[in-house]
Amino acid sequence: MAGKSEKYEPTWESLKQCRIPDWYIDAKFGIFIHWGPYCVPAFGNEWYPRRMYLQDDPAFEHHRATWGDHTEFGYKDFIPMLTAEKYDADEWAQLFKDAGAKFVMPVAEHHDGFPMYDSDLTDWCAAKMGPKRDVVGELAQAVRARDMVFAVSSHRAEHWWFFDGGRSFPSDVGDPANDGLYGPAVVASKDKSNREEWKEKNWQPAPDAKFLEDWLARCCELVDKYQPQVVWFDWWIEQIVFAPYLQRFAAYYYNRGEEWGKGVAINHKYDSYPEGVAVFDIERGQLNHIRDFFWQNDTSVSKNSWGYIDNHDYKTAGDIISDLVDVVSKNGALLLNVGPRADGTIPEIEGDMLREIGRWLAVNGEGIYDTRVWNTYGEGPTEIPEGAFTDTKRNPFTPADIRFTRKGDTLYAFVLAYPKGEALISSLGSGAADISGVRMLGSAESISWSQDGSGLRLSVPAAKPCDHVVTYAIDLKR
Repeated sequence: MAGKSEKYEPTWESLKQCRIPDWYIDAKFGIFIHWGPYCVPAFGNEWYPRRMYLQDDPAFEHHRATWGDHTEFGYKDFIPMLTAEKYDADEWAQLFKDAGAKFVMPVAEHHDGFPMYDSDLTDWCAAKMGPKRDVVGELAQAVRARDMVFAVSSHRAEHWWFFDGGRSFPSDVGDPANDGLYGPAVVASKDKSNREEWKEKNWQPAPDAKFLEDWLARCCELVDKYQPQVVWFDWWIEQIVFAPYLQRFAAYYYNRGEEWGKGVAINHKYDSYPEGVAVFDIERGQLNHIRDFFWQNDTSVSKNSWGYIDNHDYKTAGDIISDLVDVVSKNGALLLNVGPRADGTIPEIEGDMLREIGRWLAVNGEGIYDTRVWNTYGEGPTEIPEGAFTDTKRNPFTPADIRFTRKGDTLYAFVLAYPKGEALISSLGSGAADISGVRMLGSAESISWSQDGSGLRLSVPAAKPCDHVVTYAIDLKR
C-alpha cells in the first residue's frame, strides 16, 4: 500500500488532494457492459445467481423446471455455457466508438464472484473457465486502439452474502468444492423485501478480514493488470467495515495513476466516499439541479435488467439522448449499459440504439463534449425526479424544456422536443445575454432571432437536422 514517499496516504484528508481528471469531465458519455454467466439463463435480470437460490423467488421454480435440481445443476454449471465463441473485442470497441462514447467500462467482476478477466487470485475466472479468454484484457486493448479511455467496475463486495440462499436447502452452494465460486455465502439477516433494512451500514455478521483483504487484493490486481482510468464500485462498500479498505485502495490507485501519468477516478454510490475524494454515481437516476462536483448517472438501455435476458423492456434512443443532455447540463456524465449474449454478441436492438445515439452525437456533440455548465441548467415545465431508480419516472419532455451547456463564448441551448413555428427560451430575454449570432447544429439554414421581455425567440428550420433533441449554438459577445 501507499508509503510515506508517495503522494497519497490512506486517509480521507490526504485523499482529498485528488483532482477529477479533465478527460473525464470532457468525455460526458461512456459505455457500461454487464456480461457474465448470468446471461446464460437469461431470466429476470443479472441477479439470477442469487434469486435462483431463494425459495420464494420466481427464479427458484424457473430454475428447477428449466435446469433441474439445485444439487445437480447450480449456478456454476452455467459457466461452460458462457462460450463467447462470437466475442470480438474489436467489433465491440468499434460499435462503442460509433456510438460516440469516450470511455468503456466492462464489469470485471459482478456479485456472482466470477471475474471476467485473467485473475491470479482464483481459478474461477473467465480466463480459466467458460470462455477461457481474458475478456477484459482483450477489450482494454481494442478500446485504447480507438482512442477511448478504458475503465472497469467491481461488484465484489456484495459477494459476502450473495449466495446465502443456497445455505437454506440442499444445493451445490453447500459443497466445499465450490467455495472458490460461491465464497462465504454468509446468511444475511436482512429482509430482502425491506429496502430500508438493506440501506443499513452495519450488517451482521460483517465481512471478516480474510474477505476484506481478498477484496482489496482483487481491486489492486485490476489496477495493476489493466491500468483502468476509472474504477466503479457498487453500493455495498458503504458498509462501515469497508472504510479503511476504501482508503487503502484509493491511496494505492491514485498513486498508481501518478506513476502512469494518467488521470484516474473512483466511482461510488451514496456516501461510501467523502465528497471530493471520488466521483458520485447515481444508479438509474438524475438530479434536479447543477451539482458543484462532477457526477455520473449509470443507467441501462433496458428498464428491467442490466444483463442479457429474453424479455427486455427497452428504452428508446430518444429518451436516452434527452437524459444525456439533462445530465450533462447539470455537470454530469452518462454511463450507458448494454448486455451481451452468452456467445459474445451484443443484441441487434442494442447495437442499433447505440448507433442512433452516435448519429445524434455526430451532429450535436459540439454542445456535449468538452463543455461546462451554464449559470443555470435550463428551464421548462417537466419535473425531473431526483435520486436513484427514477430513470423511468419522468414525463416526456416538451418544446418548452431547454437545457444549457457552454464552451468558451458559445452557449448551447438544447430543445428537448422539436418546436413548431419558433422556439422560445424564456431565460434569455432582453438583458439576459449579449448575443452576436445563432445557428442550429447540423442545419445550413440561417436562424433569425430576437430578444424581448418574454425571452429569446428563434426561428425553426423547415428541415430537422437530426432526430430527437436539436441544439442552438448561441454566440455571445465578449
